[in-house]
This record gives sequence, structure tokens and C-alpha cells, in this order.
Amino acid sequence: MASFILASQSPRRKNLLEWAEIPFEIIVSDSDESFPATLPINDVPEYIAIHKAHDVEAKINHGQSNLKDTCIIAADTVVVLDNTIMGKPVDRADAIASLTKLSGKTHQVITGVCILYNGIVESFSEITQVSFHELTTSQIEYYVDHYKPYDKAGSYAIQEWIGVVGIKSIQGDFYNVMGLPVSRLVQKIKQLDLL
Repeated sequence: MASFILASQSPRRKNLLEWAEIPFEIIVSDSDESFPATLPINDVPEYIAIHKAHDVEAKINHGQSNLKDTCIIAADTVVVLDNTIMGKPVDRADAIASLTKLSGKTHQVITGVCILYNGIVESFSEITQVSFHELTTSQIEYYVDHYKPYDKAGSYAIQEWIGVVGIKSIQGDFYNVMGLPVSRLVQKIKQLDLL
């Protein structure tokens, strides 16, 4: 079996991989999350995930560790509304504005995943459709003030209060919205004969 490295500091991704009972260690990527302006939106998270994986590979190589049979898993998640990527909020007002835009609408959550193993790159993207009920201003302000979603794309986490009371429906993988389509990842790892 390969040894696994998760190239992420996200506690949600860490939890999901633990729930899948895949043993791993964490090496956080310092990769720049920028992307070419001409890149199609659906390709952005996969592009960033690949760069994160290569960044961690370079860190390991710099330490002259043996990378043989080491599988690096990297991921990136974006929230897309009306063909526009909604990033992480910069402050309270930005978070409130983002959730106001999402209120009563359907958006896409796209997670790109990269599996880097013995120099071979395997990558894929997963898309989940998420629909919000109409949210009141007081609901939005309560969520932002109590949960402080400043490290979350789209200014929310589906597993928190706002997801419980505010989400009308989802089409696709729930865990993808948390940040990692873990079931598809496990299937891919098995196909690669790494588990």
C-alpha cells in the first residue's frame, strides 16, 4: 500500500480522509492559488489542486526524502454563482454580501482533486448543485457573527448551522461541498491499486 500525504490544512478535508480510514500525514502546500484568466471556470479548482500537489512534491524532494510509493492528495474547492467564482470573504461585510447573493438561488460547488503518485498525475473535478432558501438579513448576520466563515469559499460551510436551516436541496455529493469528494477519491485510489 502507498503512503499518503494530504496537501491541505483544511480541517474538513482532514476529517473526511480520516472517516475514509485512509492513513495519511499532512504537508501543507504554500502554492499560489492564482490561475490564468483564460482558464474555464470549471477547470480552475483542478488546476490549483495540481499546483498544490507539485508544491508538496517539491518540498519533499528538497528534503531529499524518498518519494517512491508516496501518494500526494491535493484538492481545491470553488463556489460558482452565475459563472462567477465566489472566493473566501475578506471581512464581515464581504461574507454578508456573498450570502445575500446566494440566498434563494442555486450555485455550483466544484472541487478539483489531484492524485500525484510516482510522477504520475491523476486529476478530476466533482460538481454539486446547491440551492438555498431565501435567507433573511438577520439569519445571514447571525451566521457570519457566530460562525465566522472567513476561511470558506462562498462564505459558508454546509455542515454548520446555515446548511441545516438554509439549504433547500443539493444535487450531487454532500461531502464535495465540505471540500472533498471522498467516495470518488477512494474509488480512484483503488483503481490505481494504491489501497
